[in-house]
Amino acid sequence: MSHHDHRHPSTHGEHPIDAEASELELIQHLARHLRRGSAVETAPWGLSPHQARALGVIARSEARHHRRPGGDSDEVGGLRLGALAGWLQIAPRSATEVVDALEELGLVTRTPDPADRRAVLVTLTDRGREASHEIRAARRAQSETLLDELSAQDRAQLRASLLTLLEAATR
Repeated sequence: MSHHDHRHPSTHGEHPIDAEASELELIQHLARHLRRGSAVETAPWGLSPHQARALGVIARSEARHHRRPGGDSDEVGGLRLGALAGWLQIAPRSATEVVDALEELGLVTRTPDPADRRAVLVTLTDRGREASHEIRAARRAQSETLLDELSAQDRAQLRASLLTLLEAATR
């Protein structure tokens, strides 16, 4: 396990890390680094990181549907476009464009919502489930490699702190 002395500027590849940066600047720097890694993970599927994120939201929605009491494993719940837009924090029109691209790649399909004929549900195809699973596994491996730099106690504290910050940011 590696623990770095953060009193001195360090570098990662060609990108220097400013030890005097604020905590939020450091979070933004880390987020940019993770997004670059995400683009590499999603490239084999022809997906942008944003499309992969949408695919993951749809996959988690289907998983929640199957886990709920009375959820039928043969029945696909699907996700309405408006709900997808909400999860992605984008405009509904943008969610439609993302789903259009995913549908073109054969990763999702749209079906009428039996509860509201005006609405459609977005569901994963088998290929979409495979892509979602592989991308999630690659991301999990990336995060494990990164988080291995922290002790179990530091990792637990990081998780608690991030949840606190996310809650504060969404108030």
